[in-house]
Amino acid sequence: MTGRKKLFGTNGVRGVVNDFLTPEFVMKMGMAIGTRCKGRIAVATDTRTSNRMLKDALVSGILSTGSSVVDAGVTPTPALQFFVRSGGFAGGVVITASHNPPQFNGVKFISSDGTEASKEEENSIEDTYYSGDFVRADWNGIGRFSSDESCGDRYIDAIVSRVDVQSIRKRKFHIVLDCSNGASCYTAPYLMDALGVRAATLNASPQGTFPGHESEPTPENLKDLTKTVVDTGADLGIAHDGDADRAVFVDDRGRYIPGELSLALIAREMIRSRGGGIAVVPVSTPSVVEYAIEPFGGRTVYTRVGSPVVARRMMELGAVIGGEENGGVINPEMQYCRDGGMAAAKMLEIVAHSGSLSELIDSLPEFHTVKLKVEIGGKRPEAIISEIEKNASAGKVDRTDGLKLFMDDGWVLVRPSGTEPLIRIFAESREEAKARRMAEDFRKIVEETAEKV
Repeated sequence: MTGRKKLFGTNGVRGVVNDFLTPEFVMKMGMAIGTRCKGRIAVATDTRTSNRMLKDALVSGILSTGSSVVDAGVTPTPALQFFVRSGGFAGGVVITASHNPPQFNGVKFISSDGTEASKEEENSIEDTYYSGDFVRADWNGIGRFSSDESCGDRYIDAIVSRVDVQSIRKRKFHIVLDCSNGASCYTAPYLMDALGVRAATLNASPQGTFPGHESEPTPENLKDLTKTVVDTGADLGIAHDGDADRAVFVDDRGRYIPGELSLALIAREMIRSRGGGIAVVPVSTPSVVEYAIEPFGGRTVYTRVGSPVVARRMMELGAVIGGEENGGVINPEMQYCRDGGMAAAKMLEIVAHSGSLSELIDSLPEFHTVKLKVEIGGKRPEAIISEIEKNASAGKVDRTDGLKLFMDDGWVLVRPSGTEPLIRIFAESREEAKARRMAEDFRKIVEETAEKV
């Protein structure tokens, strides 16, 4: 079918509630998922105010196809992913919009192995949604509905079994934990307790309006966390986004740690402990990961942007670690998906073994990255990027995702957004002024090229 709206973006289907994301839409999505994913399907939500309305619509759609539903309640996305894989489910669905503002929600499909759905699976669901060729069970063949409240506890137990709990407990950590009023309210404080960590909590009530701050764990949104870490003399701070598939850290000096630095630190320590290995990251990832692991026998493999792409490449290569620069760490010791709880526990283990977080961060090579975006309206982003490539004077060019140009003093990546009519620009250099200059130069190039094509 031509001219139809693409439903799945970089991470599931998202939209404003009762605008694009209506109960009718979500019910049809449930019918498409139940038609394509036959068997038991686990369902969960984050804390958003629309979670019950949309979950009930989704469940109705799935049950109508004859597939059964197990309701795991409100729980982090990685908790449901572990639940799906370890429980032998045919698949799973999380009602979540992750870090987006509270008026948004979404539908994220989970494969039977606990990974985020592949593009092939998403395309199959989307095709069924548009064709309307749904399985409709007879009245006595409708799927069964049940609830299972053990998802969060199983997830916590699995994390605890995969880290050095003795060293973490011996360190007697005092941390500050910001749950962002999201799904981690139901797991993160209890995970810290199981690890013997004394955690002062912020925004630990599950309120889907996100009254403490918006659910994106940015420096601006985590000012209370950074201040509390300093004021209380805490060893570090940890924050999660709305569905807790990401973990962002604040060091003992009250510094917000960008996601690429925490990923680089975890990757370095895991690869060093194994005497080498592969790290898989998207092309948008700053070079700090590559430079941090190289001295210890590490090799970096770059992919297209998107955690499902990274996870599947990790599985192919047997990678030690992977992730994204936004705080999404994929640790295969636990599972092949972004996992904020596992990342938090692993960071505590590393700090327990090696010293303060600030000292570890300061030991990483320094790079500066600037990110900008250009709205392009109805223009085709690939046409714009191809035109820029024709006029590029850089030496090495990478077309893995968009256009990455390597220069003597850094690199620039120009790629289309997976969710909005934008072109994103990433520029990196050892010097912040150079990175900013390159980003601004390419913003002008994108704007001028967009006017011509």
